[in-house]
Amino acid sequence: MALTPRLDMRQSQSLVMTPQLMQAIQLLQMSNLDLVAYVQQELESNPLLEAVSDDYPSDRETMGPDMAGTDDSGRDLSDAGAGSDNANMAESSGEAAPTPDLSEQLGDERPEQMDAISNDLDARLDNVFPDDAGSAEQTGPSLNDPWMSTPMRNGGANPDYDLEAVLAGETSLSDHLEQQLMTSIQDQRGRIIGQFLINELDDFGYLQTDLAMVANRLGVEEAEVADVLDILQTFEPSGVFARSLAECLALQLKEKNRYDPAIAALLDNLELLAKRDYVALRKLCNVDDDDMAQMISEIRALNPRPGSAFGHLTVQPVVPDVFVRQAADGSWNLELNSETLPRVLVNRSYYSQITENATGKKEKEFLVDCLQSANWLIKSLDQRAQTILKVATEIVKQQDAFFAYGVTHLKPLNLRTIADAIQMHESTVSRVTSNKYIATNRGTFEMKYFFTSAISATSGGDNHSAEAVKHRIKQAIDGESVNNILSDDALVKQLRGAGVDIARRTVAKYREAMNIPSSVQRRREKKAALG
Repeated sequence: MALTPRLDMRQSQSLVMTPQLMQAIQLLQMSNLDLVAYVQQELESNPLLEAVSDDYPSDRETMGPDMAGTDDSGRDLSDAGAGSDNANMAESSGEAAPTPDLSEQLGDERPEQMDAISNDLDARLDNVFPDDAGSAEQTGPSLNDPWMSTPMRNGGANPDYDLEAVLAGETSLSDHLEQQLMTSIQDQRGRIIGQFLINELDDFGYLQTDLAMVANRLGVEEAEVADVLDILQTFEPSGVFARSLAECLALQLKEKNRYDPAIAALLDNLELLAKRDYVALRKLCNVDDDDMAQMISEIRALNPRPGSAFGHLTVQPVVPDVFVRQAADGSWNLELNSETLPRVLVNRSYYSQITENATGKKEKEFLVDCLQSANWLIKSLDQRAQTILKVATEIVKQQDAFFAYGVTHLKPLNLRTIADAIQMHESTVSRVTSNKYIATNRGTFEMKYFFTSAISATSGGDNHSAEAVKHRIKQAIDGESVNNILSDDALVKQLRGAGVDIARRTVAKYREAMNIPSSVQRRREKKAALG
């Protein structure tokens, strides 16, 4: 059989991840804070997108896709940030509106107002990401660089420059130590070593780097690095540059002139102090009960994290995506938190004006791409809101007993159960439940909290939720007395008596996951608390 070249024509189907589809999937798994930041970037890069202000008329803000149109100025009122009225409210006992599955195609019929340009989405063969090699790289500094953000940028006053914010800025740990370094070490070699050690500190002020590695990196003797470290360990805050917890506490005690052989022996056996084994500690330190109590009191007054006083990170509060409220008839009403969702619209009037003045082919293609991107972003935001509400509605249906009676009635639940009920793929449900929170009458919970594994029942009845079993273990331990400390075996016996078929190792695993010490350590802590 001879091998000869030939041309064949074949027809096949394949799923192509277009930029628009990837954007929709990315939006679905974003938290509210990430979504606001992403939409802000789109507003800055797309001239056809416009943010809806708070004073925008309320009758226009609530327009959904079915009520899309234009206002007096010609702007598209497809406000998808908060969704439509139908997407904002739902009852757990009713049927939620069908939502396209993002894992399959992510698309349904577009509104009638969308023109032929919008219908061209995902249909062009050149709708692909550009090659990185073909993009131009910026070789010089930009005016947006931090070092250019001065009052005299662009030759004049910078309106974004906030002098009060600069003056009120907090001093970091590195800045605080560098100021002391300049006054404590005069030679250049010592300052270089000191600056290197400052850069190696963690957020709590500990030095986790080996001195031999520092000496090798800087090309100096290890003894010289150790001499500089001795000086740095005298800096404020006291205890900084320690390489262990015991050394951190020892540095603070030395500054207070309270470091003696007895307390040194105590610091060498901190694991016994954590276990509250005071009998063994008294023998090792060779002290009586009064001296031991005084040393423990002094150690408790020390700061195990000396660097934590500098550069506090701003903790973002948890903002719920969905509110669950009980209605008068006992059902549950679900409402999207529209306050945290970005509101955007397409300014078609501006698009018409600049299209008339655009003469070049590149300008027209740019405007068409901007309009397509704006329309797709609005549709993706609306589908995101509807999908979140749909998944949350089904979760409330499945976990109705939890909202009514508490965590002990939490049922085992997995992603497949929700996906089959709402006819979506498991991956879509997983993306929806990531970084999303539900505000209930029992607190604010992440959506993934309601998905727990199942533990068999002893009598062959309904399975128990792992989270509910953890709650029972915690309740039993919280209610124990000093004379009746429950061991893991006792907890297993108690749970099996309540119909939970569980092994001892599973109880130990759940107890450790909740940071609950063993029965021996709990007995010591309760006895110590009683004096």
